[in-house]
Amino acid sequence: MAGLDSRIVIVGLPQVASALGADAEQAIWFTQAYVLGTTVGLLLIGRVADIVGRVKIYTIGFAIFTIGSALTSLSQGSVEFILFRAIQGFGGAILFTNSIAIITDATPKNELGFALGVNQIAFRFGAMTGLTLSGIIISFIDWRALFYINVPIGIFGTFWAHHRLKEIAKLERGAPIDWVGFITFTISLTSFLLALTYAAYGMAEQITVNALLTISAISMIAFIVYERSYSYPLLDLKLLKIKEFTGGIIAQLINAIAWGAVLLLLSLYFQLVRGLSPFDAGIRIIPFDIIFLLFGVISGRLSDRFGHLPFTTSGLAITSISLYLFSTVDIFTPYSLIAIYMMLLGAGIGLFISPNISSIMGSVPIQRRGIASAFRATFFNVGFTISLNLAVLIMTFTVPYSTVTKIISSTNVIFIPEADKVLFAEGLKNTYLWLAVLNTAAIPPSVLRGKN
Repeated sequence: MAGLDSRIVIVGLPQVASALGADAEQAIWFTQAYVLGTTVGLLLIGRVADIVGRVKIYTIGFAIFTIGSALTSLSQGSVEFILFRAIQGFGGAILFTNSIAIITDATPKNELGFALGVNQIAFRFGAMTGLTLSGIIISFIDWRALFYINVPIGIFGTFWAHHRLKEIAKLERGAPIDWVGFITFTISLTSFLLALTYAAYGMAEQITVNALLTISAISMIAFIVYERSYSYPLLDLKLLKIKEFTGGIIAQLINAIAWGAVLLLLSLYFQLVRGLSPFDAGIRIIPFDIIFLLFGVISGRLSDRFGHLPFTTSGLAITSISLYLFSTVDIFTPYSLIAIYMMLLGAGIGLFISPNISSIMGSVPIQRRGIASAFRATFFNVGFTISLNLAVLIMTFTVPYSTVTKIISSTNVIFIPEADKVLFAEGLKNTYLWLAVLNTAAIPPSVLRGKN
């Protein structure tokens, strides 16, 4: 479910924006609201799960996700859509962070890589379904079906989780919840993400961006000071003393920034540069998911035997190579070459993710797995948010911002001048090159965390 809705708006973004009369900035928030809703509550969710129980919170998350999906499908305007997507994202966050912790609790350590690989298959299968299903729905039904199809599945999932999942975690029952830490962290993270979005899309004056960054910095300092002195902190900062945990988190953050925007950029390239329909664009991205599925299981199983290091390092290197190859794509590049580059990207990400998550989660004490999973998921989502904003910002170095917004908000490729298509493709090339360089910077922290 989380995988499905992480992709289902990517292909249909121009059509949903047109149906709701949204401008380019509002259209961006159709995706950003889900990410923001997913991100800001993660640490609180992780901490509450360590106290109340991961299965109970997971079940509640399924219900919230289902309600958010239903409300989104009923939206009558852009503001409603953005608000309900944030609610849906919050429910998705509960599923996203607790599933990893529940699996880690239930799996022997020498099989954890494989188990998390299977979990990634479920997520990636949902994502792959989201790409193709959204294309079919947009082409033959209505954009609202993108969301109300979640409702019957969500109702079943909520009842199934309630009746079938059993709590086996060691909990900190009765411990107080750190509301001060939650408020200061939420203010810091929200201000930071808003500042990035406003800066990338020109949605506010520079003074507003600077003010948000200042608020973010002050709130983060207050959060760290308070967490160090409080007996029951929202985030146990002692986790950062675990080299394997910190190295894996940093590598994951950089990697997420480097590739998080790639699939959206590919969708825009296929639809707005090559003139393909949403369905055809979704179909053409599937090679990435197929190879990701294959390598995710293989790397998870083999990392249980040989350790994470060979797979995380090679995965990051292959990802950097694939991003560099994307920087050579122009308006005339054959699809067969682009498919090969997507398969390389899928292999790189597949090799990296499962062993990296296994390394992170296997290094923390059992009673801290909920908050550790939430911390990992928070950095992952922040990386994805930065990625999209950074990609647009880099693109504006080559393409005027007015041209970028005109192309992104276009619903008919026929009305995009050929010169703008060529310029947009050139901006994509430069963006991929910068992302390749950035991803390479994830290799040192991944290697330096150690082998165990």
